[in-house]
Amino acid sequence: QVQLMESGGDSVQAGGSLRLSCTISEKDRYCMAWFRQAPGKEREGIASTHSADSTNRITYASSVKGRFIISHDNAENILYLQMNNLKPEDAAMYYCATFPRSYTSYCPMTQDRYTRWGRGTQVTVSS
Repeated sequence: QVQLMESGGDSVQAGGSLRLSCTISEKDRYCMAWFRQAPGKEREGIASTHSADSTNRITYASSVKGRFIISHDNAENILYLQMNNLKPEDAAMYYCATFPRSYTSYCPMTQDRYTRWGRGTQVTVSS
């Protein structure tokens, strides 16, 4: 069973940067995504990619496009989320998630497609 573990969450000031990491226990062909959930709000998908994609078919939510970058280290099997120019509204619990899929087209950002989840890492942004 694939296990995911996030790290890198911290408390930063607005305008700052953080890099989140998600260590994935098994190598396979799957969709990978970052989600976040702020208190009182629904969980939202913010970035997705495929583990075997080499053509940069990445999807971003409009709220983070141009500020966040999702990437995958194939050798170490770690999913990253580089977050730049953080805003107070970015404060949330951040989760990584995967589901197995053999083909490498764009991956969805709807949470009900994802079958494996990490426990989350907290990001706090102060103004």
